[in-house]
Formats: sequence, C-alpha cells, structure tokens
Amino acid sequence: MEKSQWYMGAPNAVVLCADRWADTRLEGGFYHVYKKEPVLFSSVDEAIFALEQFYDGLKFPYSATGSRTFDGMRSHEYPAEERVKIMKDEEVLSRHGDLGTFIIRVQHRQNSSWQGRITWMEKNKTVYFRSIWEMIKLVAGALDTVSAQESDSREPSWPDEEE
Repeated sequence: MEKSQWYMGAPNAVVLCADRWADTRLEGGFYHVYKKEPVLFSSVDEAIFALEQFYDGLKFPYSATGSRTFDGMRSHEYPAEERVKIMKDEEVLSRHGDLGTFIIRVQHRQNSSWQGRITWMEKNKTVYFRSIWEMIKLVAGALDTVSAQESDSREPSWPDEEE
C-alpha cells in the first residue's frame, strides 16, 4: 500500500491511536513529536480536552475565540511553551492503535471548533473536517466499520470528501 497520506505536515500534528471502542467509548492515546509517551485518554471527551490543551500550549493553531467564564474570573490561559522535538516524524508515524490509527492535522480553530484534515492510516484515506463533531463522527465511523468487519465480512467504507 502506498503511504502517500502518511506525513505529519505541521508542528501540531498528532497520531491518534484507538485501542478500544465499545458503546461509543473511545480508549487509546495520541502521540506528538514533543513527547515519547502517549497522552492517554479513556473517552472522547478526554481526548478532545487533551488535544485542546496541547494546541493551547503550542498556541498553534491559534484559537480565534477564548474560553468563557461566568464567575467573574479570567479564564485560565496556557502559557506558550518552547517545545523541542524529541521524536522524528517517522517515529511518531510508526505508532499504531489496536483498532485504528489516525493522523490529525488541525489547521484552524475558528467558530469555537476545529477545522483540518484526518487520515485513516489503515486505509490511507484523508478527509477534511469542518468541526470537532465532524472529526469525531469520522473516527467513530471508521471504528464502527472495523467492528462490523470483525463480526461480518462487509468491506468498510469511509465518507468521501463531498459528504
């Protein structure tokens, strides 16, 4: 299989490794070039919040909107961290989840959401997403097809870019 879509392409690119997917509960971790160990999560919420914290720490992509608070306190802001690459891109790309592996490249954080590209490494297929919700649905759809494939012999499919 040609791996033409397998590249990091940005300082904030991550490889999301899905290890377990049951009852819409996602468990796994994500890797980036600034840390050897994965950032672990045991739910979709934890993954999204950990990724958001990672992007806030990098200040890339810069968030177009800030967090709101209703208690009169300023929302807590993450200081920009000087990040030093610890791993090469190829090393990060060699990480894989038990059920699925996705390269996530968030290009913008606008309208209180994310916009970017996601590559399903097992299928070498890249799709653009317009929101966090759309990205989650892409991951869930891919993992559902993997689960369905384990239970029957249907060929998995992933939404096309037009959808």
